[in-house]
Amino acid sequence: MNKTEFVGRVAEKGDMSGAEAGRAVQAVLDVIQDALKSGEDVAFAGFGKFSVSERAARTGVNPQDPSKKVQIPARTVPRFTPGAVLKEAVAGTKKK
Repeated sequence: MNKTEFVGRVAEKGDMSGAEAGRAVQAVLDVIQDALKSGEDVAFAGFGKFSVSERAARTGVNPQDPSKKVQIPARTVPRFTPGAVLKEAVAGTKKK
């Protein structure tokens, strides 16, 4: 599913126009992005948690020339950790 399809489903489920749903989805994405940029976590109980993680610098291998080593710099990356309710929904099981 791409963003357009997602917005369409949100509009249908939220009983709103496509334009309203598009603005709402974009606002949610912007807030999550801004929070992650400032180092904050964003957690939705049961659904999951968006956070940032630090990746250490490491030595890699050039796939076109495996004899050459390449230094990969340290960086900050976004992460998503799914919550229990989401995991159960995807697995098709549900606790009572």
